[in-house]
Amino acid sequence: MWFSALKLAVSAGSKIYANKQKAKVAMSDAQLLHAERQARGEEAYQGKLLEARQSDYKDEAVLVILTLPILVLAYGVFSDDAQAMDKIKIFFDHFQSLPSWFTNLWILVVASIYGIKGTQIFKNGGKK
Repeated sequence: MWFSALKLAVSAGSKIYANKQKAKVAMSDAQLLHAERQARGEEAYQGKLLEARQSDYKDEAVLVILTLPILVLAYGVFSDDAQAMDKIKIFFDHFQSLPSWFTNLWILVVASIYGIKGTQIFKNGGKK
């Protein structure tokens, strides 16, 4: 019984491996065919999507939003306004008490915008 189960597992494993190799070959052939069609002018260049994304302003918007707290802190420190500094402290106390699901979601959104694999942050516990 164990022998037949082992034989079945090896057979299934070798079939899966063979299929993965066939898929790699098929993908390579498809890429070559696509490149040949592009060279002949039969298909449009697919890099247009990347070029369009470069003119997208969401990256800059997120960068501005993330920079705002630093600017507010700088204003509070350099303005010598005691009331402003008290309000900034209250803001950051409340900001620090945000639920972890919200901060995790924020990290993943920012990471996806910048093309960073956000799950690495959680796998490593926030450490590099």
